[in-house]
Formats: sequence, C-alpha cells, structure tokens
Amino acid sequence: MSSEGLLRLASGGLELLLAPTAGGAIARFDWVHRDRRIQVLRGCDGVPENVLETGNFPLVPFVNRVRGGSFAFRGREIMLTPNMAGDPSPLHGQGWLSPWAVESADEAEAELLFRHESGEWPWAYEARQLFKLDSEGLSLALTCRNLSTEAMPCGLGHHPYFPCTPQTRLNTQVSHVWTIDQHVLPVEKVPATGRYDLSNRLVCGQDLDHGFGGWGGSARMWTPGSPFQIHLSSPQARFFQLYSPPSGGLCVAEPVTHANAALNAPESEWPELGLQVLQPGEEMRLDMRLEVLAVPQPR
Repeated sequence: MSSEGLLRLASGGLELLLAPTAGGAIARFDWVHRDRRIQVLRGCDGVPENVLETGNFPLVPFVNRVRGGSFAFRGREIMLTPNMAGDPSPLHGQGWLSPWAVESADEAEAELLFRHESGEWPWAYEARQLFKLDSEGLSLALTCRNLSTEAMPCGLGHHPYFPCTPQTRLNTQVSHVWTIDQHVLPVEKVPATGRYDLSNRLVCGQDLDHGFGGWGGSARMWTPGSPFQIHLSSPQARFFQLYSPPSGGLCVAEPVTHANAALNAPESEWPELGLQVLQPGEEMRLDMRLEVLAVPQPR
C-alpha cells in the first residue's frame, strides 16, 4: 500500500492502482510505454473521494436498481434506503459504498475482502475481489458467499468506465433491450435493433443507459489512432448494461449476471432474469477479463 492509500500492481506496460477504502474500486488502469501514459479505464488522481470518480467498482449483492427500494422474498418484504443522491431507487448493493480490506497483495496480484453483517439487507455475506495483472491485461474475479442461515438472493456485476471519443466504437452481440422510464427503470423488452444495435457501432455520446439481454459474453472497443484495443469478456454474464451519456467523454460497459430491477419480479421469473438464490454457505462468482491488445502503428 502506498502512502497515498492506493495499492499498485504492475506487469509489462500495464499499471493498476486500487483504492480499497473507496468501495474496493480501481482508481486507475493505465497503459504505459516510454513517456506515454494512456488510460485503459477512466482514472482519478490519488485516493478518490467519491467512488463514482473511479475506473471500476464491484456490484454486490445485486446489480443496478431496486424499484422503489422494496422487493418481496419468500414472505418477507425488504425495504432499502436510496443510496445515490437524486435517485429514488437504491442501486448496486453495499460493496461499492464500503471500505474493503486487503487480504493479500504482491507485485501483480491482490485480493480484497468485504464482509456485510445483516441489517437493512437482512443477510450476512462475504465478498472478495481477486485482481491478476499480466502483460496483456487484467483478470478480475468477484465472488459472494452467503454467510446467513437462510437463503439469499444474489447478483453480481462489474462497472468499468472507459474513456471515449466521438470515433470510439463498440462491437458486441445482444438479442434484446429494455426501454427505460425517467428513473432509468425498465419498461418494455424489445429487440436490440436500430439505436440499440451494439454491433460495430459508435459508442460515445449516444444517450443510452439501458440493460441488454442475450449477451454473448464478450465485447471489443477501439478508438482509431489508439495504440491498443480493449477486449472485454465475462463468461458467466448473460446481461450487459451500457451507459453512454450524451455529453460524451466516457462510457460504461457492464457485464452483469441479472437484469435491472430483477428483484422486483416474482421469484418464478428470476432464473430467466439471471438472479440466483444462494443457500447458506453457497457462493457465486463473476469473472471479467480486460485484454489490452496492441494495434500496429504506422511508421
């Protein structure tokens, strides 16, 4: 751990800075070559004061929003308090807003731990993030284990922010998308065509904040003139959340295990929507690989 409270990993020309106390987030992920430093993920300087300034943070034990902060599970009504200013629906669980402990760290690997005691979310659980950096990219595993004596609903996600320009493109395969209301909650499931088609498309400044289903588990992103492309993969994720604000400058491409507001659906629909129910002691896992692939540059 550096004096600034950041944990530094390095391998080849890649450098990763973790901020354990800021939601177990990635503060920076940079490509470094000679005197050039380019952001792979959106980065911040020093220990971030707000996790929303970071490059990536974990979503545990649910993903995106719970409509109205209320859902029912096996005869129990669960009420959650909004946790982001201006949004009436609590989102992303507890891990992203809590400090994580450093379980282990060396030059290119680190493991972070977060334990949640039962409270407003009435189940105790343990979440871990294992970071492995190599010369070609970053592998990140997020796990959640139910420590309660009762079954617990669970979903996981990663929330990477990518810098982008008006020329940045995304190529991935999805089958459907949910339209959204003014609170970014799903309204209608429709085919992912037209403005929702994510195959070989411009991805910056697109005014999208939508959840997609039928995801193929991998995506490629590139900007003309950049020395690298990014290949994102997540074998367990069937769902994909894309945030591309109209202001541009960044986009978020999230591999997630379940659909937005899935907790508000009847439990009979949870398997289709990707939510899992963990029995006591049971664990689930979501991997993400970010490969940074060199692009030949003109001489």
